[in-house]
Amino acid sequence: MNVEISPKLLAHLAHLSRLEFEPHEIPQLQADLTRILGFIDSLSSIDTEGVEPLVHLSDRKFFLSPENPEQPRKDEVLSDRTLSHEEALQNAPQRDSDYFRVPKVLSGKK
Repeated sequence: MNVEISPKLLAHLAHLSRLEFEPHEIPQLQADLTRILGFIDSLSSIDTEGVEPLVHLSDRKFFLSPENPEQPRKDEVLSDRTLSHEEALQNAPQRDSDYFRVPKVLSGKK
């Protein structure tokens, strides 16, 4: 699967990702993405017959119950402190009354 990352495709991906690149960065980005896709494509040549799918990155189980190490621990509220609206919004870049204000991402066009 030899995919060529064109400047047009890179511009489209940048737009979807809400990224901006300087013109001098584009050739290196094209080369990097092409190399990454080539590496991913090379993985398809590896024989995985009989290999079990990876479910967890580690055999270690996290958040186990101290009473029964085979059972996950129960979720517990660790603090009864709650944030007021004012505290929750104090670091918001933009706000609208009691809400976070965020830029529109979807235009509704299909």
